[in-house]
Amino acid sequence: MARAACNACAFYEDHVANSASQLSDAGLCRANPPVTQKDAETRGFWPVVQKTDWCGKFATVFAAE
Repeated sequence: MARAACNACAFYEDHVANSASQLSDAGLCRANPPVTQKDAETRGFWPVVQKTDWCGKFATVFAAE
């Protein structure tokens, strides 16, 4: 079994974290939709997680695969 950590999850994206700078130890969690913002004109943001974080939705593959 894979170690339950965000960087081993099928929904983790090692990506620029909603900014122009790359975070070396973080990525985006794609398990849920983007988090909405207070201002209706502002786009939502994907949750930023550390590679070693984990949650109860950890999955090594997408359900459709």
